[in-house]
Amino acid sequence: MNQISEFAPRTTLHEELVGRLRDMIFSGELKGGDRVPEQKLCDMLGISRTPLREALKVLGNEGLLELLPNRGARVATLSEADIDEIFPVMGALEALSGELACARLTDAEFAEIRALHYQMALHHTRRELADYFRVNQHIHECILKAAANPTLEVQYNALAGRIRLARFRANMTDKRWDQAMREHEEMLAALEARDGKKLSEVLSRHLENKRETVKQAIREGTGEAHGPAVAYD
Repeated sequence: MNQISEFAPRTTLHEELVGRLRDMIFSGELKGGDRVPEQKLCDMLGISRTPLREALKVLGNEGLLELLPNRGARVATLSEADIDEIFPVMGALEALSGELACARLTDAEFAEIRALHYQMALHHTRRELADYFRVNQHIHECILKAAANPTLEVQYNALAGRIRLARFRANMTDKRWDQAMREHEEMLAALEARDGKKLSEVLSRHLENKRETVKQAIREGTGEAHGPAVAYD
């Protein structure tokens, strides 16, 4: 792993470090329930404890880490109760973002989302899951941006880390993947029609289906602290 230079501009260093650690959590390199090995990470990344601990605080605020008073940090775990608490709130935020986006979406914004959708569909056809998931996330971000509501965006981003963590803790079956793709077809049609009520309903259902997939993975023992899993939508 490449080291991060502390001589880089502070903002760049901070953002790069947070991103690197976040990726390590999502990939399973840092597993749920494990203590964060601060000295090992400092040596690996070529940094001191100060910027590392600042980055850990950010990830703690995102819900990806549990900060332990005077004892460092531990990678967050997700229980079925956590999923039942988080997903309905995120579903409500997704639904609102869809309703507002349909009311405010510009032609240029829709064209970008449509292009991303076709790109995602190609990854689905080729069964390129990592690329599919990356584009999928971008689509949801574009819908949120089109909603043009900074308060909604702040609340959404406060939960986005834990939702993304849940996605990476469950395996994507072909059946669920195909279902998710059909749901995205419905989203695109609702956006094109500027049908806020329909898009709101689809986004809510989309997240509810994700919730059940994650809970099933947890029940089967594949969704938490068992090493890296395959991301899904």
